[in-house]
Amino acid sequence: MSQDANRSVPDLLGDLVNQTSTLVRKEIQLVRAEVNDKVSLLGAAGAGLVIGAFLLLASLIVLLQAAVAALIEYAGLSATVSALIVAIVVAVIGYIMLRRALDKIKASSLTPDRTVAQLSRDAAVIKEQVQ
Repeated sequence: MSQDANRSVPDLLGDLVNQTSTLVRKEIQLVRAEVNDKVSLLGAAGAGLVIGAFLLLASLIVLLQAAVAALIEYAGLSATVSALIVAIVVAVIGYIMLRRALDKIKASSLTPDRTVAQLSRDAAVIKEQVQ
């Protein structure tokens, strides 16, 4: 007969409470670590997005002026029509780029998936032990 068979019900329940509280503490630590990782990822992506956007804006202004001038000189269009064509093309490209960036920052990508899965497994184990 094993030692566990000789233990009283209060002792077994005490162990269950201790193990459950330890498990909960460890899961909370895991959630904190995973959320910190996700926040760091979001911060790095946000900083890169801002810096990249600023640099692209500066160079884009010069390139757009050159594109308008090229349409005026080589296509013989008026300044207004040339500027309108360039503005529409840039607006479409900008919209596409913003949509892609926003898709990467969706709330679902920030969910602590591993922790949620582990908590589900732990809950199932606890239910088995209680039954």
